[in-house]
Amino acid sequence: MEKRTFQQHISNEDTAKLPAVLFDGPIVIVDDEKQVEAACRDLASSPVLGFDTETRPSFKAGVTYRVALLQLSTPRRCYLFRLNRMRFEKQLVKLLENKAILKIGADVAGDIRSLLALRRFRPGGFVDLQQLAPDWGIEEKSLRKLSAIVLGKRVSKAQRLSNWEAAQLTEKQMRYAATDAWICPEIYRTLQHTLKPNDK
Repeated sequence: MEKRTFQQHISNEDTAKLPAVLFDGPIVIVDDEKQVEAACRDLASSPVLGFDTETRPSFKAGVTYRVALLQLSTPRRCYLFRLNRMRFEKQLVKLLENKAILKIGADVAGDIRSLLALRRFRPGGFVDLQQLAPDWGIEEKSLRKLSAIVLGKRVSKAQRLSNWEAAQLTEKQMRYAATDAWICPEIYRTLQHTLKPNDK
């Protein structure tokens, strides 16, 4: 275990100066029910997964969209499930309900709420970095700031407000979405290997 003190806060200016981090492994787009089984089998072989969702932004009051993308990442490969173009398959539900597989994300409650609007399931094995970080004295909530404080790396937010229901996702969208999921277990592992301020 490493003894280390994390900053409570970090400014946008200091975050912007940090080196950018990008998932550079293979990204698999899943937009057809036939692809789901193989994807879920690969994901289920990893005890810890990165988790995130993306929804098309709305620029009109009162207009909201359903979740378009579910990202699940192993340390080496990221799967992007295009839920706006396919059914929310049973194999995917089983993965999200499996308590033995940790799914690490930030603002997990919000993401799960979006997914439950598509299909009912019993979430199992989810870990929310926003709830863990205060144990290490970190008061920031956003994934960008958590990555900056814990890893010293900057996660780009440039694609956040892009159209996640587009016919084809761009390379930049895919890298952004994959990075958001993959980085979460990286932050989690660093925290787990660092003594909490109250630990002797």
